[in-house]
Amino acid sequence: MSKLSSLPGRLSYMQFAFCFLHRLLNAYMIHILYNIPEERLCFDVSLFICLADAFIGVNIGTDLSDMPHPTQVVALLKSQQIKHVRLYNADRGMLLALANTGIKVAISVPNEQLLGIGQSNATAANWVSQNVVAHYPSTNITTICVGSEVLTSLPNAAPILVNALRFIHSALVASNLDRQIKVSTPLPSSIILDPFPPSQAFFNHSLNRVLVPMLSFLQSTGSSFMLNVYPYYDYMQSNGVIPLDYALFKPLPANREVVDANTLLHYTNVFDAVIDAAYFAMASLNFTNIPVLVTESGWPSKGDSKEPDATLENANTYNSNLIRHVLNHTGTPKHPGIAVSTYIYELYNEDTRPGPLSEKNWGLFDANGAPIYVLHITDAGSVLANDTTNQTYCAAKDGADVKLLQAALDWACGPGKVDCSQLAQGQPCYEPDTVAEHATYAFDAYYKMNGKDPEACDFKGVAAITTSNPSHGSCVFLGSSDRNGTFLNSTAPSADSKSSNSPINRLHGNYGFSTCLMIMIAVASALVL
Repeated sequence: MSKLSSLPGRLSYMQFAFCFLHRLLNAYMIHILYNIPEERLCFDVSLFICLADAFIGVNIGTDLSDMPHPTQVVALLKSQQIKHVRLYNADRGMLLALANTGIKVAISVPNEQLLGIGQSNATAANWVSQNVVAHYPSTNITTICVGSEVLTSLPNAAPILVNALRFIHSALVASNLDRQIKVSTPLPSSIILDPFPPSQAFFNHSLNRVLVPMLSFLQSTGSSFMLNVYPYYDYMQSNGVIPLDYALFKPLPANREVVDANTLLHYTNVFDAVIDAAYFAMASLNFTNIPVLVTESGWPSKGDSKEPDATLENANTYNSNLIRHVLNHTGTPKHPGIAVSTYIYELYNEDTRPGPLSEKNWGLFDANGAPIYVLHITDAGSVLANDTTNQTYCAAKDGADVKLLQAALDWACGPGKVDCSQLAQGQPCYEPDTVAEHATYAFDAYYKMNGKDPEACDFKGVAAITTSNPSHGSCVFLGSSDRNGTFLNSTAPSADSKSSNSPINRLHGNYGFSTCLMIMIAVASALVL
């Protein structure tokens, strides 16, 4: 068995060792500059060492008056090469549509189901059986979010939240899935009191009776501390104290950076300050080795008269800078170079959500898959670069045998799981009513469902890839400039951010820093031999 077989992702031994030593250098510099105790630094570094690349994922809400079919959602995800998604439930249709795509899926126990699961081990086991075991491994479920912001939105369930986490985890253990699937619960950043300076942050003391056993659970299972981070709300509620540029990740001159007087760390954005506040708050309860995973973050693109900063420009600026910040492995001042994986809120605008206008306008796309705005992140490489040039489509070959085309069309709309409802009489793509035209629609949809894999555009020789857009009239194909298509162009493979079975996680202990360095370098050297 490979020495790295327990590590997620596809890091080569040499890449892993290089990243490993890079983290050690960062740690050593922190030790020298900020006089952090050696034994604590060694303990922390051993956890946060480069287990895999950080990722950007998306949340998929469903409060839409015209929610796309699961196959259309997955077609959009694949065309954008989005590798990580978070669902607010465990919808069977979505889990089936996500099967065999390789997309890593975080599913959720809705708050309304939490009381039953937290009070009954059998109920939790049944939930895992129906929503996890029935779909895994075809659907790559990696995470279970138990509830959402329970401590503030459903306080009567707080006493049973940790039980719910334990019961779900026990059911995974019984199914031998606890190493592959992690369990946690998303929390709002509002539970962190006195968040600036981050070094003096602490949790609401009234919640410690829940948080302490929860953090102990997360630590023992190698799970992340899930946090919803919304600089938009921090900015709106600050009454002008927080500058807009500081909330939007805009570059600040050195004299406008915010300095934590206790650590002398410089903060250039709200996001990093909140993340570090979470790390310090956990440390105040003696938990220093639990990574943070941001389950929600974003900025609304439209608001009412009381929300003047919910604009297309600001939403674009925030999300573009957030994506760049994560994927460039900038890290935070407390943990430089250690990026915090983040799920953007959200994939679609949800037009039926209650509340102010901004609540309906957090999405990257509308229900048709058209982008709300084009992200400005071309300097972050090809990841989510919004390049709409060089579109390709899959079309029926000219002169192809009609019987073969019909057979391929029947397969695509049947076993191929293409949604061919647009080809029905009276629908936009019914005319022209020819086998070749209908086959082109189905072929192209299948091609997009499979991430534009060239092998998905063959159909026994009757189809071919083309750069000519086959859309016509009101029949608009996936990948065209105004419907579900390739607006985000991510090509970087993503991976989970931790592995409880990693050799690195066994290096915790009270070593002197030089001893710790020697042990870690020895491990890195062994990995490349």
